[in-house]
Amino acid sequence: MWTRWWLWPLVAVCTADQFLDEAKRIMRTTPVIDGHNDLPWRLLTKFNNQLRKKNASLHSLVGTHTNIPKLRAGFVGGQFWSAYTPCDTQNKDAVKRTLEQIDVIHRMCHMYPETFLCVNSSQGIRQAFQEGKVASLVGVEGGHSIDSSLGVLRALYHLGMRYLTLTHSCNTPWADNWLVDTGDDDVQSDGLSEDFGESVVRELNRLGVIIDLAHVSVATMKAALNQSQAPVIFSHSSAFALCKHRRNVPDDVLQLVKQTGSLVMVNFYNDYVACKMEANLSQVADHLDHIKKVAGAGAVGFGGDFDGVSRLPTGLEDVSKYPNLIAELLRRQWTEAEVRGALADNLLRVFEAVEQASNHARDPEEKPIEQRYLDSSCRTSYGYSEAPGLRLQPAALLASLAPLLLSLRLL
Repeated sequence: MWTRWWLWPLVAVCTADQFLDEAKRIMRTTPVIDGHNDLPWRLLTKFNNQLRKKNASLHSLVGTHTNIPKLRAGFVGGQFWSAYTPCDTQNKDAVKRTLEQIDVIHRMCHMYPETFLCVNSSQGIRQAFQEGKVASLVGVEGGHSIDSSLGVLRALYHLGMRYLTLTHSCNTPWADNWLVDTGDDDVQSDGLSEDFGESVVRELNRLGVIIDLAHVSVATMKAALNQSQAPVIFSHSSAFALCKHRRNVPDDVLQLVKQTGSLVMVNFYNDYVACKMEANLSQVADHLDHIKKVAGAGAVGFGGDFDGVSRLPTGLEDVSKYPNLIAELLRRQWTEAEVRGALADNLLRVFEAVEQASNHARDPEEKPIEQRYLDSSCRTSYGYSEAPGLRLQPAALLASLAPLLLSLRLL
């Protein structure tokens, strides 16, 4: 009896080690591709993007979820780095701020070429895997970053943007964000606006940029999933059925994810995992299980949101902990193929489908957004009238000319 008492804990420890060893074996050949990491924003807030400061070294960076040793320990082989700028930059300097964050990502690759390889294609990811480097891609987080301009969207593509999150936590003039569903924002486009919002989706498809539906309203999710000619992703969202937070994906949308071959990359933020301050690794695995059950094993990925959140589950405190999560999935009897899919193969399949659906020979979208939808306080109106100097609408123009006409009549 006493032998049995001490033997079972020993068996449990040995079994845990077995699953962790198996996880690491798999990850050596199929490293994780993470859908969303906010390290570039942390580099802005901590160092104002001065990467050569001594304490900004990614080899020894402290106070963050991400640095080079942690990426290595976590078998991270692909990362969509977030080029993020907050909603308060909308109608101000959003484009400038976005360009600066894309520049930071490129400079990370330049400063640490032994670790990072900046890529812009699925083939580039595979090349980075072969070279033992972290494939580094640009994800632009928030449609306000294009300032309602298809020209800016195309320019960001040429600078390496390979996904665009249609909104952040604010409406754009052409798409509604998740706060519409909580009542904290007003419905503006009822999802996507029929003119410019749909043009953005078509242009992203034409270029081969992945559409990201993290942060958008349910109506926007459904509109984009129905209109896109290629699969889409949720770069860092979890399952609404398990945590009823509006940043998460409801089951009826998961059905559309399944039908379109799309992907949900599970977020690790405690508030989205457990709907409370505390969470643990097992609860994250519950979200992965649920998405797999509803949408299929091919719909599952990882979007940890490291360095973009303040609270992370016990057992997933930083990017080095990924093997622990994979071990938990193996413990839950996920097959090796399913695990490899969640790690990288599902994202690669979606990316390749987006690339195949692209068509650069097709004429680009040209029609600009109507001027009446734009906040005009900080912008000029060139192109919206035949005479650039006459920016007033007809009624306002007539009102401004009335005194002159009256004076002429009195002469």
